[in-house]
Amino acid sequence: MRQIILDTETTGLSANNGDRLIEFAGVEMIDRRLTGNNLHLYVNPERDIPEEAIAVHGITLDKLKEMNAPVFAEVAQQIADYLRGAELIIHNATFDVGFLNMEFSRLGMPEVESITSDITDTLKMARDRYPGQKNSLDALCTRLEVDRSKRVLHGALIDCELLGEVYLAMTRSQFSLVDELMDTANTSNNPAGGSQYQIKHSALPIVTPSSEELEEHETYLQALDKIVGAPCVWRQWQQDTEDKSA
Repeated sequence: MRQIILDTETTGLSANNGDRLIEFAGVEMIDRRLTGNNLHLYVNPERDIPEEAIAVHGITLDKLKEMNAPVFAEVAQQIADYLRGAELIIHNATFDVGFLNMEFSRLGMPEVESITSDITDTLKMARDRYPGQKNSLDALCTRLEVDRSKRVLHGALIDCELLGEVYLAMTRSQFSLVDELMDTANTSNNPAGGSQYQIKHSALPIVTPSSEELEEHETYLQALDKIVGAPCVWRQWQQDTEDKSA
């Protein structure tokens, strides 16, 4: 299961009124494990960046020029290829997907929904799980004890890393049994490279009954014999076992 934790930074809040994307970050997970195959890009928005947006993420046009940041058209295919076939994990997905779709539509490219397998909105998940509470990324980090000490300004990459930990924490109960089985499983020696697993179980302890317990057990069996008017099922099974071992 390939998932991309995704975040963007933009020049403003409205993809339909001229705001543009200026930072993209994706962090890849496969089977709930980070792979290190991340994609982090700064983008020249081809317009000004309002002061109120700079106050949020700290990205200025001067910084983008110093980095020689490309325009979106130069990295659009790279982003699309990176996202293709993956499930996206996004906090407030409508916002980020809206900006990506706006940028793709400018170039005549397919929408995000058509190239990915699914989109999971962690804001919706949090609202369902914690109704009536604050469910910003900061609030979730505090609630789920995710360290956000390195987050001074909003930044797409650091926000992806934090969101990844938040998502894993919120969904841990759904996958804990599977994770436990996978962690204790050993891949068998399969020359074809298959994925067969053998689960190791610890030995069950054998408790020897005391003489008092054996007497109580016999008394109970005698009562059963009397009720059914014949040897009870336990005695029949015991006799069959003794006959087979003789």
